[in-house]
Amino acid sequence: MQPAPTDLTRPVLFGRSSSHFTRITRLFAAEMRVDYTFQVVRDLMSANPADYGGNPALRLPTLHTARGVWFGALNISRALSRLSPRTPQTVWPEDLDAPVLANAQEFVTQAMATEVSLVMAKVAGGSDDNAHQVKLRRSLLNMMAWLEDNARPALDALDALRRDRDLSYLEVTLFCLVTHLEFRDVLPLAPYPALNAFCAQFAARPSAEATTYRFDT
Repeated sequence: MQPAPTDLTRPVLFGRSSSHFTRITRLFAAEMRVDYTFQVVRDLMSANPADYGGNPALRLPTLHTARGVWFGALNISRALSRLSPRTPQTVWPEDLDAPVLANAQEFVTQAMATEVSLVMAKVAGGSDDNAHQVKLRRSLLNMMAWLEDNARPALDALDALRRDRDLSYLEVTLFCLVTHLEFRDVLPLAPYPALNAFCAQFAARPSAEATTYRFDT
């Protein structure tokens, strides 16, 4: 049985070190300097919500705090920000008031979900040549092409919006997406020089170095 939220002396994060959605939250925790206990979700085929920290959607990540339980990367990132002893300047999705920024965030989020569908279909032993899988892959390629073409304009718009930011949800999610595609061998990254350049720069952050993808043992 998992501890009741009121029993927690430090947050408990349920996820996987190989998950891009989990990495978003771990990166935020590192940036916000919030200590937590990491609980690995071992079986992604499980239909028991308890295995996902009580998440009825059977997805990860999940965060248990003294205030309650938080589901999903964005909710958890916000919760970690509120727990932070710092007061970082963070740009959240609702701050993205230019089309290129809002659309970039939308496509990053959609691409992450699409990649999960492709990876899980492979894990489950499904065919990768059925019409649905072919469409998913084409959708992912289209979104990545858009992100490649618009990465620089989006980052320039982000600088114009708030150059003094410490962190933005867009940059964190974009970094986690692109590096995960390579980690899971979903797409080759050679066709995306602008995205690779962004990731190389972002990877120098201590929070990125501390949360590299790996398979939990």
